[in-house]
Amino acid sequence: MIITKKAIPRRTVLRGLGATVALPLLDGMVPALSALSKTAAKPVVRFGAVYVPNGMVMENWTPAAEGNKFALTPILQPLAPFRDQLLVLSGLNSTPPPGINGGTHSRASTKFLTAEHPGAWNPRAISMDQLAAQELGKQTPLASLELGLEGANFAGSCDSGGFSCAFSYTISWASGATPLPMEHNPRAVFERLFGDTDSTDPAARRARRQEQRSILDSVRDDVARLSRELGPSDQLKIGAYLDAVRDVERRIEISESQRDEELPFVDRPLGVPGSFAEHAGLMYDLQLLAYQTDRTRVTTFMSGHELSGRTYREIGVPDAHHPLSHHRNVPEALAKLTKINTYHVTLFASFLEKLKATPDGDGSLLDHVMIMYGAGMSNSNLHSPYNLPIVVMGGGGGQLQSGRHLVYPEQTPLANLHVSLLDKLGVDVDRIGDSTGALPGLSAGAERLSGV
Repeated sequence: MIITKKAIPRRTVLRGLGATVALPLLDGMVPALSALSKTAAKPVVRFGAVYVPNGMVMENWTPAAEGNKFALTPILQPLAPFRDQLLVLSGLNSTPPPGINGGTHSRASTKFLTAEHPGAWNPRAISMDQLAAQELGKQTPLASLELGLEGANFAGSCDSGGFSCAFSYTISWASGATPLPMEHNPRAVFERLFGDTDSTDPAARRARRQEQRSILDSVRDDVARLSRELGPSDQLKIGAYLDAVRDVERRIEISESQRDEELPFVDRPLGVPGSFAEHAGLMYDLQLLAYQTDRTRVTTFMSGHELSGRTYREIGVPDAHHPLSHHRNVPEALAKLTKINTYHVTLFASFLEKLKATPDGDGSLLDHVMIMYGAGMSNSNLHSPYNLPIVVMGGGGGQLQSGRHLVYPEQTPLANLHVSLLDKLGVDVDRIGDSTGALPGLSAGAERLSGV
């Protein structure tokens, strides 16, 4: 990092017609004296949660060995380039309260971040991402960002026992009465981050896009002015960042034009745009831009809602996901489910690669993030809430000792992980849902588990 005597304000933005574009952290934003202080040296830590529906093929997920000598399993293999920032956590549970039946899919997604069961719903429930947003959101324009790849439908019931669809379609709750919908339209997310959102009328938004073809075109004068104040390294950094913004704009425009084409109904997967991989890539890139510009430090992302019937013809799996998850231990069905599980991890790994390649302070965004990835049930045929498939990716600003497989005792609540991650985000909580304390062994120099 180049230390300068005169600093550009951290909140500098590029302004155009109906748009503001925040900037990434530049060397020129660090003044000479404060760059040497402890405050300036402390990295900004972000939190993300990525949820995958309908359970996991656990025999192809769980490593056999504990500690740092574990071998990556077939589903986790795409994470090989990030092994040094990977924590595989086994033994965590989402146990239902006594006497509660039904709602197995509702429980899976809802307890993932709230640690509260829909069948014994706590009106004061709040998901741990929103607890983080209450604190971290004080420093950012947006407190949090909730994204998904399938549209939200909170009307009616979707699960056995008559549980509301809200419990299956979101993992984020601002309160027990306020489920936060997962936005699945990339254009809406992009405009929330960068554009004029005064009107949500589709006709008005189309007219605005025609008038203002590119947000970056509208801030061209600001870019030219700012570039004259930047050093060579900052000019390269802002150039790469703005290229990324323009690339996302371009891909959204292409996707929107493709949506107007006539496609065979049978081959059209759920969601927008038509290609699942392109849709996922756009949504991951929008999270990258949100972190990079410090628009928010908290994101949640559902690659699908519980009971999702999406098909994956592009990887040779034409079967609907949820019915396939009732595999009855049939080898062919398990092989197809493993393909789906691995495909989700592969798309996630592409996001991690971009985080790793994006400078942030004296490291990368991957160094300064903690992303909780996994599912709310393990064996989908049994709807099992035990030994959930969970990994934590990223360096957490130096707070995590990664590159290990940690196995916790039976009946360890998943909520203990929530408490620990919130603590590392600077959010002090005593208890969440059914938590019994913090989760040991995550940090360098912390209490170790046996064999780790």
